[in-house]
Amino acid sequence: MSNPNLLVAIAALVSYAVAGVLAWRNRAELPWVALAAIALHAGSLFAQLFQDGSLRIGVTEALSLFAWQSASLLWMFSWREPVSINGVVVYPLAGAFAVWAALFPAPITDVDPLKWQVGLHILISLLSAGVLTLAAVQAVALAIQDRLLHQHAVASLSRLPPLQLMERLLFQMVAIGFVLLSLTLLSGFWFIDNWLAQHLAHKTVLSIVAWLVFGVLLWGRWKYGWRGRIAIRWALSGYGILLLAYFGTKLILELVLQKHWVP
Repeated sequence: MSNPNLLVAIAALVSYAVAGVLAWRNRAELPWVALAAIALHAGSLFAQLFQDGSLRIGVTEALSLFAWQSASLLWMFSWREPVSINGVVVYPLAGAFAVWAALFPAPITDVDPLKWQVGLHILISLLSAGVLTLAAVQAVALAIQDRLLHQHAVASLSRLPPLQLMERLLFQMVAIGFVLLSLTLLSGFWFIDNWLAQHLAHKTVLSIVAWLVFGVLLWGRWKYGWRGRIAIRWALSGYGILLLAYFGTKLILELVLQKHWVP
């Protein structure tokens, strides 16, 4: 195999897979294995994103960067909150996206990686997407827990934290992601001079719709004490719209319009 970056990505995939197994078994070695996987993933990403002073960030790189961000945030959150079980989903997916990006790199673009306005917008955008990805995974875990509770599957429930704690963590993640998404929209309006000419109008509209969905969810929690299935539906709906806003836009730009853009 002549592609060294692919070798690093495969090593990251193997480490992520082991981390996923350790997360399921709740083993003490999990943080260090996950950290090794995240570091390998970062090395693979850096080699792909920055080449000859240019930034290459197509759909596959964006997915890989998106997944790396989610895995990194999960690793950090796991030191403070009992959310490591989400690594069963997050870590293997991050590894798969790392290999996919190494196998199918995007063409090099002329985006300046050193322009600080671009960097700020990308950073905030990735942070918001990463936190809201964890919120979506948390919502799925909460949905599974709710179903198991109604089926009286006590043995399976023992692997998950208490339901009330799971709900609290979900709303904490949504709240943090909502604030970061708000900053993403503000920085985008500041950074993009003519988003209509740059074919980003649909991305902006869908991002605002997702922002409204998350806002309504937080308002419903504060005003009416929303929880359980209604909270799960709103959280996953907002995340689905956000994914469509970002990756739907990139697919149209790259596959149809033959253009490239940053997050």
